[in-house]
Amino acid sequence: MKKRLTIALVAHDARKVDMVEWAVFNAAMLSQHKLVCTGTTGGLIQDAFEREGIVGADITRKNSGPMGGDAEIAALVVNKQIDFCVFLIDDLSANPHEADIQMLLRQCRIHNIPIACNRYSADLMITSTLWDDTDYTPIPPKYVPFKRD
Repeated sequence: MKKRLTIALVAHDARKVDMVEWAVFNAAMLSQHKLVCTGTTGGLIQDAFEREGIVGADITRKNSGPMGGDAEIAALVVNKQIDFCVFLIDDLSANPHEADIQMLLRQCRIHNIPIACNRYSADLMITSTLWDDTDYTPIPPKYVPFKRD
C-alpha cells in the first residue's frame, strides 16, 4: 500500500471539537500525509496545528459541507484520490445537506474506502499496520447477486 496517504477529514458542527482534538492527538502521523478537509473543519485543524507548533501539514480545504464540500470530497473518492476518510457525523441533529452526506458515505462504501465515523474507529484505522504493508492490497468489493441453492 501507499506510504503517503490522502486522508479526508469532515466533521459536522457539533463534532468539530472532537475532530480537532483527534487531529491534534494524531498530528505527528497526519502531518506525514495529505489532508483534504471541508472548509470550516480544515480551517479549525490548521489553526489548532499552528497553535500547537505543528508544521509541515499539507491541508487542502474544500467548500464547507452545506456549500458542496461533502460532494467535492465524494468526487475525489470516485476518482480514487482519497485513501481514508474520517467523517464525524452529528447523528443528533438534522442536516439540510443530508443527501450530500449520504452520497459521501455511499461512495466510500462502493469504492472500498475505509471510513471512520467516530474517534475510536478512526484511531483503530489510522494505526493499522496494513497502511505500511507493501504486500497488502485491498480486495475490491464484489457486487454479485446472491443465489440460493
